[in-house]
Amino acid sequence: MKIDNLIRVFISVAFLSVVAVSPAQTTSPAPTAPSLEQRVADLEAYLNNSARGADAANAAISSNVSGPGPGHNAWMMTASALVLFMTLPGLALFYGGLVRAKNVLSVLAQCLGIAGLVTILWWVAGYSLVFSHGCAFLGGLKFAFLRGVDAHPNGDYSYWVSQNVFAMYQLMFAIITPALIIGAVAERMKFAAVLVFVAVWMFVVYFPIAHMVWGIDGWMNGIWNPAAKITAIDFAGGTVVHMSSGWSALVLCILLGHRLGFRKEIMAPHSMVLCMVGTGLLWVGWYGFNAGSALAPDGIAANAFTTTTLATAVASFTWAMLEYALRGRPSVLGFCSGAVGGLVVITPACGYVDPTGAVIIGISAGTVPFFACTKLKSWFHYDDALDTFGIHAVGGTLGAFLTGVFATASVNSNLTKLAGRALWFEQLKAIAITIALAVTGTAIIGAIVRGAIGLRTAPEIERQGLDINEHGEEGYITSG
Repeated sequence: MKIDNLIRVFISVAFLSVVAVSPAQTTSPAPTAPSLEQRVADLEAYLNNSARGADAANAAISSNVSGPGPGHNAWMMTASALVLFMTLPGLALFYGGLVRAKNVLSVLAQCLGIAGLVTILWWVAGYSLVFSHGCAFLGGLKFAFLRGVDAHPNGDYSYWVSQNVFAMYQLMFAIITPALIIGAVAERMKFAAVLVFVAVWMFVVYFPIAHMVWGIDGWMNGIWNPAAKITAIDFAGGTVVHMSSGWSALVLCILLGHRLGFRKEIMAPHSMVLCMVGTGLLWVGWYGFNAGSALAPDGIAANAFTTTTLATAVASFTWAMLEYALRGRPSVLGFCSGAVGGLVVITPACGYVDPTGAVIIGISAGTVPFFACTKLKSWFHYDDALDTFGIHAVGGTLGAFLTGVFATASVNSNLTKLAGRALWFEQLKAIAITIALAVTGTAIIGAIVRGAIGLRTAPEIERQGLDINEHGEEGYITSG
C-alpha cells in the first residue's frame, strides 16, 4: 500500500514538472524596451536626420530617443529668429532708408502691421492650408488654429523638429513675403489698403504656391511628392517667396500709378546709413532663411551656408564694379542692391549647388538684376519705388532657372530621385505657373481693393508725407 502511494506521488510530481516546462509556460514575455542595437540605431538616425525605427508603421517598441531632437530644435528656433530678423528690423530699415524722410515711418508701420496680420492668418488657417494633406493645389484644415500642432514632430517634414517650431519657422517666411511687396508701392499706398490687400493675397497667392512647392502632396514638390506633376525644386523660396512677391509688386505698382513728381523730382534715398544697416541685417538673417531650410544642422545646411555667403559677396561686388565701369564710381546703394540680389538668386539653389555654381550664380545675380533695375524701369516707365520687381521678381526667376542648371546630387543626394529628368525644364514650368498665379491674383485683388476702399492716398497726403498723416508721427524731429 505504501509502495502504491509512493508511485502515485511520483507520477503526480512528474506530471507537474512536465506542465511547468511546457512551451506555453516557458515563452519569454514580449520585450517592452528597445534593444541596445535599436537604441544605437536611433542615435544614428538622430545624427543623420533620418527616421528612427520607432517611427515605422509596424514598430512595436517605443524609442528611448522620443520626441524632437534638442539639437534640431535649438537650430530651428535660432533660424526662426534669424528669419524674423530679416523683416524686423532688416527689411524695415533697408526699405526705410531708401524712401524719403517724410515716409520712413510708413514703411516701418507696414512691416510691423504685416507681421501681426500674417501671424493671425497663419494661426487661423495658413499653416494648415500650406502644410497639411489636401489636394495638389492647397492643403486642408487639419491644423486650423494650430490644432494638434505641438512639440511632437510631423514626420511629413522632419523627424526631429517639433511641429510647433516648424510652424513658427515657416511663419517667418509667410511674414517677409508680402512685406517685400511694399517696396514697389512705397510712399503712396494707404495703410488700410496694404492690410486688406495682404490679407486676401495670402489666401489667393501665397498659401497655394507654398503648398504646391513645399506641401507633402504639392503639385510642384519634386523632391518629396512622388506623384508631383511638375518635379521642380526650391530649397528656400525662389518661387514661393521672391517670385510671388516680385511679380505681384510689379502689377500692384502699375495699378497704383506713378508717385507725384516721378521722373520730374529727385527722390533719392534719405539715409543710405539705414539702408546699409538693413542690408547687413538681411544678410545675417538670410542664413536662417537658407541654411535653416535644411531643417537640421547637417551637411546640407553647411552647404547652404557656404553657397549663400559666396553668391552674396560676389553679387555685391559685381553690381558695384558694373557701376564703377559704366558710371565711374561704385555706390553704397550698388553694393547693397547687389548683396540683396545675390541673396535672392541663390535662395532656391543654396542647398543643391556647389561653391563653383554659387560663384557663377553670384555673378549672374550682380549682372541681370542690375540691368533690370537700371534699364527696364527707364524703358517701360513703371514706378517700382525700391526696385522690388528688378531684384526679387527678376532675381527670383533667374535663381529658379539656374537652380535647375547647376543643381547636383553630389551636394544633395535627394536629387537622385530626379535622375534622368530635364530639371531646368521642370523649373521653367514652375516659373510659368508662379508668374501666372501671382500676376492674375494680384490684378484681381488690386482691382477689388481699389474699388472698395481705394489703393492710393490723396495727393495732398502724398505731398506732405505718409508718416504724419497716416500715423501721426514723424521719423525725425529737428528743433527750430
